[in-house]
Amino acid sequence: MSSMRGVFFLEPGKLEMREVPIPEPGAGEVVIKIETATTCGTDLKGYKRGHRLFRPPMPFGHEYAGVVTAVGEGVTQFREGDAVCGANSAPCGVCFYCRRGQPSLCVTIEDSFNFGSYADYFKIPPHIVAQNLHHKPENVSFNHAGFVEPLACAVNGVINADIQFGDTVAIVGPGAQGLMQMQVARSVGAARILMIGRAHGRLEVARALGADAVFSSKEGDPVAFVKEMTGGRGADVVIESAGSAETWTQALLMVRKGGTVVQYSGLPGGTQVSFDATHLHYGGVTMKGIFHLTPRTVEMAVQALASGAVNVAPMLDGSIPLEQVEDGLLRMARSEVIKLAVEPSLS
Repeated sequence: MSSMRGVFFLEPGKLEMREVPIPEPGAGEVVIKIETATTCGTDLKGYKRGHRLFRPPMPFGHEYAGVVTAVGEGVTQFREGDAVCGANSAPCGVCFYCRRGQPSLCVTIEDSFNFGSYADYFKIPPHIVAQNLHHKPENVSFNHAGFVEPLACAVNGVINADIQFGDTVAIVGPGAQGLMQMQVARSVGAARILMIGRAHGRLEVARALGADAVFSSKEGDPVAFVKEMTGGRGADVVIESAGSAETWTQALLMVRKGGTVVQYSGLPGGTQVSFDATHLHYGGVTMKGIFHLTPRTVEMAVQALASGAVNVAPMLDGSIPLEQVEDGLLRMARSEVIKLAVEPSLS
């Protein structure tokens, strides 16, 4: 049996390249040759401290675009040679939450996650093939198609933020998620985007992508900045995508009375966050926790890339071979890059 290379997560801070058999598709499955597997903030967090969904030793990576090399029995919508991209999970469609129109909360969603895209080949299971695997648009490169999964997450965060035409939206965290959320927010009617972060380089990328004002928390109080930019009221909508207890607290303080806060970034399990109960209660603020994606937002992400509504090129800081995945994640941790394209063909 032919073998391939795959990066495995062994424990926090430890990855290993392994030789494993090239997977064969079962009923309803497809196998793709990976052209691009983009690095992700979730991969970085998991690499550094572990993750509740990581069960080591396990194949690593989950963002992907590639070419179908084999299809299993019953697969009719894809064939060998098709260029594809998609998500790494899919809901069951029949549980309590799926029936209520909340597929990102599906009771089986965590068990549906498919890992292993940092490899030469990647097998896509039936539930994902049926719902969240898509043909790559011809005008979208493989490197950019690798953004479908995180862009679908960004879309899910924004469409749950209740942005109204003309709103001022503050986004905390100019990483890939925040930069995509910023563009999606603009497309649904936000009139003004305020981007808050730390690294000046990433803030300049936000400015180049259309942020109306940027602010580094290294230079002062981000809450005061948002208040100053909004006549003392606060933003109509705040989306937190930085991933710290401090920024979760600040996000609530940045929003106006009657506004909406989306707490998008994940924190380590058991993290306790303090907030201003007076502003939340008497200010009539809506605060939401939003997680992951839905089949509809995956479809929307593919369309957004194909139409050019979201520009992901400025977030991609080059390509690396499989052997450099660990180094690439460390470069992300140092804020030297936002995302990298892992291309097995470079090895």
